Amino acid sequence: MHALQTSGKSWCRCLTVAGVIAAGGVLITRIAVAAAVETRPSSAPAGLRCTREPFGKTRDGTAIELFTLANVRGLEAKVMTWGATLTTVASPDRHGKLAIITLHRGTFEDYLRGHPLFGSVVGRYANRIAGARFTLDGVERVLVANAGKNHIHGGGAGFHTQIWQASPLQDARSVGVKLTHSSPDGHAGFPGKLDVCVTYRVTDDNELVMDYTARTDKPTIINLTNHAYWNLAGAGSGDVLRHELWLNADRYLPADQAKIPTGEMRNVRGTVMDFTTPHTIGSRLKEVEYGDYDHCYVLNKKPGERMSPCARVVEPQSGRVMEVLTTQPGVQFFTAKMLTHHGFCLETQHYPDSPNRPAFPSTVLRPGETFHETTVHKFSVLP
Repeated sequence: MHALQTSGKSWCRCLTVAGVIAAGGVLITRIAVAAAVETRPSSAPAGLRCTREPFGKTRDGTAIELFTLANVRGLEAKVMTWGATLTTVASPDRHGKLAIITLHRGTFEDYLRGHPLFGSVVGRYANRIAGARFTLDGVERVLVANAGKNHIHGGGAGFHTQIWQASPLQDARSVGVKLTHSSPDGHAGFPGKLDVCVTYRVTDDNELVMDYTARTDKPTIINLTNHAYWNLAGAGSGDVLRHELWLNADRYLPADQAKIPTGEMRNVRGTVMDFTTPHTIGSRLKEVEYGDYDHCYVLNKKPGERMSPCARVVEPQSGRVMEVLTTQPGVQFFTAKMLTHHGFCLETQHYPDSPNRPAFPSTVLRPGETFHETTVHKFSVLP
């Protein structure tokens, strides 16, 4: 599987994926409220709503906006323009009670004070690059080292710290927001000017669709994901250890203590890494190296398959179910020990350190090509 597709004139696209069904920290739940501006015209799809409102200002006075996307079934997603961040997702439980199911901060000032990438888009390269360097077309590129001697998530000034330009979207079955950012040549050491478009959509089929496209003017590398932390029982309700997880992955990437892959793709069968049949997240956690899942899984893909099942998570008490589908080849499963396991991440992405591992799917993007990946989260409840 390759990350890239050739493209025509309209490279910044959003796909609506409808009807596709796959087989510690301090949590502040209040939201800063300002006068919301309704952006849904009279011709918008029935039962779907998109609003925008001011959310705060950066230290230099730049205004940050917050978009709310919602459907009639109770699914609601909020996205801010700082970091293209998914600030919250809310959905009803089996009794119809609505709860926020992502870890988050309550105000923009809280985000500015720092957070562990709650819902942010990370790039240019999600996850780790060994030694903060790679060679492309015979030229060694040295990146910002922000994880010991290694690079992670685009550096301290990565996409999660940038202000994105935003505009509302709609089609017959969804409402959304399109966010764009132009990353200059040499930012954090990455070559090429990179134009990025990220869209979020809420559909009438109870899906949250995340779509990523990018183009470059020089050969470069790219790996984008969203870093949301999920707790289907509700943010602030306790740990996620009783959530039941299924992963569509027969293999994972063993890594060293710095989380750099060794290059092996190891079979999960019969190990604590095996979620090919559902297990609660906490059932074998004490047996996992370093007491935390923070591993990249190799997703099962049929030849030529793009969109495919990734994961299914069930929270038995609330009855909430989240199914994840993606075009990406891998997913980083992270249980956030530093947040006392109050949330988990399923970061769909290419593999860590791919630029230094020729056997891994390529993350190289060249002029004239378009990077394009899509991830879908579909929500439902058990009876």
